[in-house]
Amino acid sequence: MKMETLLIAVMLTIAQLLGAQTPQTPAPRNPARAEHHQHIMEMHQQEMEAMKADVTKMKASVNAMKAHLLTIKDVNEMARWQDNIEMWETLINHMDRMQKQMESMGPGMMGIPGMNLPPPAPPSPPSATKPE
Repeated sequence: MKMETLLIAVMLTIAQLLGAQTPQTPAPRNPARAEHHQHIMEMHQQEMEAMKADVTKMKASVNAMKAHLLTIKDVNEMARWQDNIEMWETLINHMDRMQKQMESMGPGMMGIPGMNLPPPAPPSPPSATKPE
């Protein structure tokens, strides 16, 4: 149950990271925008540190699972634990890669398709002429 809760927390953290991004540009000249830019930079740093801490906790939990695996005698139960460990290791490795990529890109996340695009243009009004 702890792993499920941790996974949900990690997913929410990632969603917040992706939702709170701004374009990666030089600091704006407007003082209010400069303050906002600084706030975004600080949030990015905090989220990156939180993600690193989550990954560290998950790695510790997987190591505990591996230690428990050594005490299991039932072959079927051991196979289930091993599968579970492999799944968690895959997720942790993926999170590690994501975290490193996001850290290298900074708070703008410019390299991810769909991020930082301008809002879509409003639809044009219907034409007055009827189709033939």
